[in-house]
Amino acid sequence: MSRLKHFMMAVGLLTAVSVSAADQKPAAEPGKELKNQTRCPVMGGKIDSAVFTDIQGQRVYHCCPDCSEKLIADPDKYFQKAAAQGVRFENIQKTCPVSGEALEDRDVFTDYEGRRIYLCCKKCQKKFAENPQDYLKAMDAPAKEKPSTEDHSGHDHSGHGGH
Repeated sequence: MSRLKHFMMAVGLLTAVSVSAADQKPAAEPGKELKNQTRCPVMGGKIDSAVFTDIQGQRVYHCCPDCSEKLIADPDKYFQKAAAQGVRFENIQKTCPVSGEALEDRDVFTDYEGRRIYLCCKKCQKKFAENPQDYLKAMDAPAKEKPSTEDHSGHDHSGHGGH
C-alpha cells in the first residue's frame, strides 16, 4: 500500500506540474527582423546606390532609372511587397508628417506597410494611425501644398525643443 500511495503522489505531482506548464503562455515570437534594402523592389535586380527615388520619407534604391516611374505610379504595391520580404528602406524624414515639426529625436515611430515613419510625439503617432494614406501623400507634396500644422496645444513636447 505504501508503494501505491507514493506512486499516486508522484502521478499527482507530475500532473500538477504539466498543467501548470500548459497554463503558461509561450513567449511571444520576436518580430521579423527587418533587413536593409539590397534588391530593387520593382525589377528585383541588385540596387545601384546612385539610382533612387525619395518617396514618402523613404529613399528607395533601384537597379535602373526606369524603375522610379513604376514606383511613383503605385508606391503601396512596392512598399507592401518589401514589407512582406522584411525589407526596410532608408528613412530620410526631416519632419513629422502630422505636425510638420523637425524631428529632433527618433524615439516615436510606426512601421506602416514597409515604411518606417518617425513622428514627433505619441499624439501624432495616433493621428497618423487614424489616416496614414493622407499623411503619406502629404509627405511628398511641395511645402506650400502641405496641410497646415496640426494643433499641438495640450500635450507636452519637452525634450522635443518645446513649442
